[in-house]
Amino acid sequence: MKKIIVTPRSLTKDGDPALDLLTDEGFEIEFSTPGSMPQEDELIRLLPGCVGYLAGVEPITAAVLEAATDLKVISRNGTGINSIDLQAAQRLNIEIMRAEGANARGVAELTLGVILGLIRSIPFSDACLKREKWERRKGLELQGRALGLIGCGKIGQLVCQLALAFGMEVLAYDPFPNRNFSPGPSFRFADLEEVLANSEIISFHCPEQTDGRPILDRKELNRLKPGVYVVNTARASLIDETAILEALHDGRVAGLALDVFGYEPPDATPLLSDDRVIVTPHIGGFTSESVSRATLAAVENLLKFFRGLTS
Repeated sequence: MKKIIVTPRSLTKDGDPALDLLTDEGFEIEFSTPGSMPQEDELIRLLPGCVGYLAGVEPITAAVLEAATDLKVISRNGTGINSIDLQAAQRLNIEIMRAEGANARGVAELTLGVILGLIRSIPFSDACLKREKWERRKGLELQGRALGLIGCGKIGQLVCQLALAFGMEVLAYDPFPNRNFSPGPSFRFADLEEVLANSEIISFHCPEQTDGRPILDRKELNRLKPGVYVVNTARASLIDETAILEALHDGRVAGLALDVFGYEPPDATPLLSDDRVIVTPHIGGFTSESVSRATLAAVENLLKFFRGLTS
């Protein structure tokens, strides 16, 4: 029987009805350890004999791909493929497919949630009261504030629409801007330098750079407005962690929200204990609706691929 390995933590732990479409088509499903991100050694052990791979965000190295001697296709249950050794996949003729836009709503709504959490110090206030400490920080209102989007694809566009509903002004940088996206007079595209220099809140919604270098490094942080808030639900490599920690300490950055990390779960870092930082365990697309959409899209991509081989 043809085997497909399934590794996303949400699926190995809870399953999903969309996986029945694979078994109905005659595939056997192999799960990695329930609820855990598989490491290289587990993947090397499980992948031989699998023709398909429904993958999460785990690193898929050249060693893993070389061990997967029967593998023909990797279908991500999201859009990011930076965790896959793409050169090795191309060399081994392994197709890569993505669930485009499936988790966009979940990520966009989390983005607005953490922005509100930052400017109103919601986690800080909650933690103080639970320690029986009455301490307040004066907040800000979103109306009239300038939001800068780095990346304006499906997620960035949804964030923009939500922000406009709060009365914000939105500047967006995208290397390939969709000029048909024009949600109102309070939105416009701009170059990266202008977005960084004129935004009071900056949110990242783009892939990592091809060279892996951060967009927001020490040089760019020095160009930001004093007291800016930064949100990253996209890729950990987009922000220089050491530089932004320095900016938090000297007040140039008023608050930071992170949903992505270089290693997940992350190692201990001062960012995790700073009360001006909101950290979440990569939950942007972890909603019932986003998981269902992403799983169905990933399954349909697998079926499309294998039906194409037999047509």
